[in-house]
Amino acid sequence: MTGSARDTLEGVLREIGPLAVAVSGGVDSLTLAALSHRILGRGAEMVHAASPAVPGEATSRVRAEATREGWALQVVEAGEFADARYRANPVNRCFFCKTNLYGTIRKVTDRQIVSGANLNDLGEYRPGLDAAREHGVRHPYVEAGLDKAAVRALARELGLGEVAELPSAPCLSSRVETGLRIEPETLAFIHAVEVMVGGALGPGSARRAVRCRVRAAGVVIELDPTSLEALAGPQRDDLVKRIAAAAPADLAAHGVRFQPYRVGSAFLTGDAA
Repeated sequence: MTGSARDTLEGVLREIGPLAVAVSGGVDSLTLAALSHRILGRGAEMVHAASPAVPGEATSRVRAEATREGWALQVVEAGEFADARYRANPVNRCFFCKTNLYGTIRKVTDRQIVSGANLNDLGEYRPGLDAAREHGVRHPYVEAGLDKAAVRALARELGLGEVAELPSAPCLSSRVETGLRIEPETLAFIHAVEVMVGGALGPGSARRAVRCRVRAAGVVIELDPTSLEALAGPQRDDLVKRIAAAAPADLAAHGVRFQPYRVGSAFLTGDAA
């Protein structure tokens, strides 16, 4: 990361002043939280929303970083599972998720809320950004012109270790095909399967994208080409049996398939087949 880019970002954070970072547990928000704290000290506080859609490891990671870095951290329940609009899993589900998130954060702080959105996020359909706009949330990375690669470089500069190499990890609800109702039990199954498959891949799996997609047509496990090849043969057959045994009956009936990883493949627009 260039010194001028970091200087610009630090300038944005100082201009914002006292702030509250919405920390999901991914590389973007954790890096923003670390830099904000180092620049602003107690002028930066962190808020993490625990939820059935957030893997427990993410919450543990946030707590660990808060302890290591000395952050002021609040862990809250965002309450999106009480919102029928979110549970219905429409095309703009993320809007309702973020609406609940930012509304909850506003109840526990009067500071300017900031997110870890970066330039790469602007090139995708992100209804959560509409919710952020409605709640006056600012995006320091975007304001400073930083993309995902620059964020990872910054994480390395800050000495955040494995945080810098974390794969992108949207919430567990993003694995459920658009239009299928979001159920906590389904998300627990998805997470258990991703942990199971990651374990089968062995050392280094934490840096790889492992997705368990729940579709109307059944369960699909998506992996990068190298991982797909590594799990060929009897090992894959064994995983299919174990996943089918753990799946809710309605999903197990449709079988389990392995496919190449594709970003957002559970997301269907109104025009999609």
